[in-house]
Amino acid sequence: MNAVVGIGSSPKRKEDARFVRGKGTYVADIKRPGMLAGVFLRSEHAHAKLNSIDVSKALAQPGVKAVYTGEDMKADNVGGLPVGWGITDKHGDPMKEPPHPPIAHDKVRYVGDAVAFVVADTIEQAQAAAEMIEVDYEVLPAVVGLVDALRPNAPQLYDEVENNLCADWELGNASAVDAAFQNAAHIASIELVNNRLIGNPLEPRAAIGEFEFASGRYTLWTTSQFPHVVRLLMGEMVLGIPQHKLRVVAPDVGGGFGVKQFHYAEEAVVTWAAGKLGRPVKWVAQRSEGFVSDAHGRDHVTEAELALDEDGKFLAMRVKTLANMGAYLSTFGPNIPTNLYAPLLSGVYQIPSIYCEVKCVFTNTVPVDAYRGAGRPEATFVVERLVDMAAREMGIDKIDIRKRNMIPKEAYPYQTPVIVEYDSGDPLGCLERSEELADVAGFEARRAESASRGKYRGLGISTYIEACGLAPSRLAGQLGARGGLYESATVRVHPSGAVTVLIGTHNHGQGHETTFAQIVSDRLGVPFEDIDIVFGDTDRVQFGMGTYGSRSLVVGGAALSQASDKVILKGRKIAAHQLEASLEDIVFEDGTFSVAGTDRKKSFQEIAGAAYVPFDFPLETLEPGLEEQSYYDPVNFTYPGGAHFAEVEIDPDTGIVTLERYTAVDDVGTIINPMIVEGQLHGGIVQGIGQALFEHGVYDQASGQLLSGSFMDYCMPRADNFPQLVIEPHSTTCTHTPMGVKGCGECGTIGSPAAIISAVVDALKPLGVAHVDMPASPNHIWNIIRNARTPVAAE
Repeated sequence: MNAVVGIGSSPKRKEDARFVRGKGTYVADIKRPGMLAGVFLRSEHAHAKLNSIDVSKALAQPGVKAVYTGEDMKADNVGGLPVGWGITDKHGDPMKEPPHPPIAHDKVRYVGDAVAFVVADTIEQAQAAAEMIEVDYEVLPAVVGLVDALRPNAPQLYDEVENNLCADWELGNASAVDAAFQNAAHIASIELVNNRLIGNPLEPRAAIGEFEFASGRYTLWTTSQFPHVVRLLMGEMVLGIPQHKLRVVAPDVGGGFGVKQFHYAEEAVVTWAAGKLGRPVKWVAQRSEGFVSDAHGRDHVTEAELALDEDGKFLAMRVKTLANMGAYLSTFGPNIPTNLYAPLLSGVYQIPSIYCEVKCVFTNTVPVDAYRGAGRPEATFVVERLVDMAAREMGIDKIDIRKRNMIPKEAYPYQTPVIVEYDSGDPLGCLERSEELADVAGFEARRAESASRGKYRGLGISTYIEACGLAPSRLAGQLGARGGLYESATVRVHPSGAVTVLIGTHNHGQGHETTFAQIVSDRLGVPFEDIDIVFGDTDRVQFGMGTYGSRSLVVGGAALSQASDKVILKGRKIAAHQLEASLEDIVFEDGTFSVAGTDRKKSFQEIAGAAYVPFDFPLETLEPGLEEQSYYDPVNFTYPGGAHFAEVEIDPDTGIVTLERYTAVDDVGTIINPMIVEGQLHGGIVQGIGQALFEHGVYDQASGQLLSGSFMDYCMPRADNFPQLVIEPHSTTCTHTPMGVKGCGECGTIGSPAAIISAVVDALKPLGVAHVDMPASPNHIWNIIRNARTPVAAE
């Protein structure tokens, strides 16, 4: 039975009806008439000159239609891949932005850099032909380590980029920090590494290019989180295709996590090749190919210091970070370790002064860009590990030191010393509730029981805050964005009263079709089943900025809310005419327009019908139809936050870390669908734990070969690695979004790594261990224990 489904309920997800039956439509499923298959030949060297490429043998293979190189694209005036966000260094100079050709010419700069593209009738023919291409490489020394890349005699990736330094960026007040450090009673310091991650969404990347000669139009089918932005970047800046001649479609996308947020070379190559050949060209990444061609995440080396007074109150923080950009700048690469990192270094604490310096560095590795959380997990890890270190050195309980320095609820809105102003929050409330749910009071008994079995047990904590939705376009422009950060929605009411929503965000697993339908059902009183959500097609949907940074509900939902309000306003005007009342007397509630204080009313469906059959309609003041559109530009970031506790047990004989308990209390603002929020928090926590305990993208330091290039070498977490997660909301309302929402998609990934490592370090406290870099893998932990001198003992 059709029914209204309101905000705060948990209906079954609309999209699951097709997904659980295997009826989703993914790019790999799509077959176009006359479609050809494409395969990339990728560099086996991290750094080499391309002396020559002989494709003659490949072209002679059965079924081969073309073999393209970087020189072919260069001859066709194909542009390099653009960067969507530029930064300015501390001296006022723009970042170094060397060209990024879709297929390498002259030089390759990482293992996986595309060297040629083979197009054939079948994928097998293309693969066989690719093996016949003869490339004369002149191998050059490579550099993959961040510290090594900045050394005076390090191999240089670009002649025009001195010392491999893309930018030397800063934020904060260095002199105020220096003064605070001079007056500090104690200074805590830490050196840490934020390990490189490889996203590995369930669906590998894929793209199909298509050209229609009669119309001169191109179509790109792609696994993208932001099809409109791909159309803009690829059409305008790479291939020179007019916007009205380029359609980009992102159908069902099986996971993104930031990995599918960027404009990739493969999208441009298949589209260009389709135009050259006059036939559709399809490329689907093999999983091993994704390891060396999908943008990676994280990869920081940081030194941080915290100044405190004699009572453990924070005075100032100083942070120096080296951030890996990889071999080229990816779409948002320079923005992640700068604008999405340093402004979050205040965390949930009152820290009067902060200074952060970030050096963005080129290395002979896969380009690095946003991965779930994107800058905020890195900031939280620095802050929380530093706070733990300060508590340890000053002999203060690590929960108590946090409570002493937390921003009190009554202090909001709170202006931090690093640009951002938090509008609302209750970090102490989150911490106290999480402390209760985690049974912190009973932990020492559990530690003693583990010690009686020869095991180490530790309790870890992480409090965090993040910035969601990204910034207002005006502020983003000041920070280097090369595009707006608004979002759009169209609410199209049909004559029957059913609704189609066209929205500029994208759904790649988050349940947006369900959540957005709930908003419309709640606002308009329309049955949940009578609402369709359309996304991912630039020919159907008005311009939108896509999904990333937990912006879909925060920004896209706000646009949808505003468009719904416009529909209601027009409906009230129609109802006022039909019910012979003034507009001010028309009330809309529960799907009914009525005259206040009377029994005169019209249903939403009746008004929708009247809008399209205007027999009794004020045509002199209103147009027929009932469809409204809204573009929403946020006035600020939103600031979800929370407190997480992790409890681990370590086997000293094997080094295996077992996660015994995990508790999370998160402030995500208004909750539209509790089930979906819980699922998002679960997924985010699992990804964060994956970074803390298992995942690590590792390169051979000499050759630049990726050593973790398959699931045999890159360990992904599995279901049996986790206990039942205890998750509870403790929400305050965002003061500036229409529905009070804050976002939840990245919270778990931000809060969990620091909580896990805090627990691991706490477990190893009897051994004198003060810090453990991620991942805390069995071999890593076993070596720490083996090299320790103090035996296991209960405390």
